[in-house]
Amino acid sequence: MFDTTRRLAVIALACTATLGFAQANKGEIRIAHIHSKTGPLEAYAKQTQAGLMMGLNYATGGTMMVAGKKIVVIEKDDQGKPDVGKSLLAAAYADDKVDLAIGPTASPVALAMLPVAEEYRKILLVEPAVADSITGDKWNKYIFRTGRNSSQDAAANAVALDAPNNVIGVLANDNAFGRDAVKASKDFTKKAKIVHEEYLPVGTTDFTAGLLRLVDKLKDQPGNKYISVVWSGAPTPFPKIAEMELDKRYGIKLATGGNILPAMVAYKQFPGMEGALYYYFGIPKNPVNDAMVAEHYRQFKQPPDFFTAGGFSAAMAVVTALKKTNGDTNSEKLIQTMEGMSFETPKGTMTFRKEDHQAMQSMYHFKIKADPAFAWGVPELVREIKPEQMAIPIRNRR
Repeated sequence: MFDTTRRLAVIALACTATLGFAQANKGEIRIAHIHSKTGPLEAYAKQTQAGLMMGLNYATGGTMMVAGKKIVVIEKDDQGKPDVGKSLLAAAYADDKVDLAIGPTASPVALAMLPVAEEYRKILLVEPAVADSITGDKWNKYIFRTGRNSSQDAAANAVALDAPNNVIGVLANDNAFGRDAVKASKDFTKKAKIVHEEYLPVGTTDFTAGLLRLVDKLKDQPGNKYISVVWSGAPTPFPKIAEMELDKRYGIKLATGGNILPAMVAYKQFPGMEGALYYYFGIPKNPVNDAMVAEHYRQFKQPPDFFTAGGFSAAMAVVTALKKTNGDTNSEKLIQTMEGMSFETPKGTMTFRKEDHQAMQSMYHFKIKADPAFAWGVPELVREIKPEQMAIPIRNRR
């Protein structure tokens, strides 16, 4: 009798606690931010988090509220590990009762998380993981992405690199990010010739052997020779490429896209190098970017970086949608609202494509200048490449 009474009391207490949590939760919009606070992508994650919080503050006019509800952000570290990210997202939906989630940093982690969003029928806004397959064959309707995808990178970089008589060897991460990027690059390379693909693990510290294999495949090729680097995480191959003096010794030039400012220090040794990026603090001209740059200087005494803009853009997307739903976090209502929705960001106006929820966004063709006023190679704007100029394929077979 005593055991039965105690069990009933425990059940009643649990129910009361759950009810109390739910009632307390009514006045909140709970968002999980799952990212790689530790590991090779730590710098990217920290920038994303800083941008997200600045963006939420900016988008809500400093109140951190939408429709009378307080925005609460719950931060979680996936350590760059797919299994950890998957379990953290499930816990965020089930235990933390979040209304939606943002992240992760790495593409392999994102791919592990996609089915969890579908299982819990909750939105996962992917930022900044890049692999095409996230909004491609692994996509489900609860997935939106503010970050650019592999095809957007490839289409934009083809503007600078895809020309007759160009011969390319590719160095990429041996993961979903790298392999999806190379696949997309092949799709967009119509005039140049890719003669070798070299894949190395994230966290590689000695790039010598991989670079020598690329040199061996390129050095005797006729035409303009390039090593195209598609790399995320630390360390990067750029200092080693500079050290090897490949242009001077073999006539092999470097081609790559944008990166975080510490990685772009090595770009200073490659003046005239061309590529494409989605953000550099001095390029987009719009009020949102002006506000973010000013606030970042105020808080951190330095300019915002590559992934800061991504986190800020994710915040702008979330708040724009929530304002349209008057704070309603019902997933089906949010999906209906966000499909085809345009929103302002530091990168410019972005629009979620209805078919796959990929954010269509401008990219920027740049040429590197070695400016003594900056520690890094400065990407000077050649031209803006608008979304409609890139013909980004829909890969999810919706």
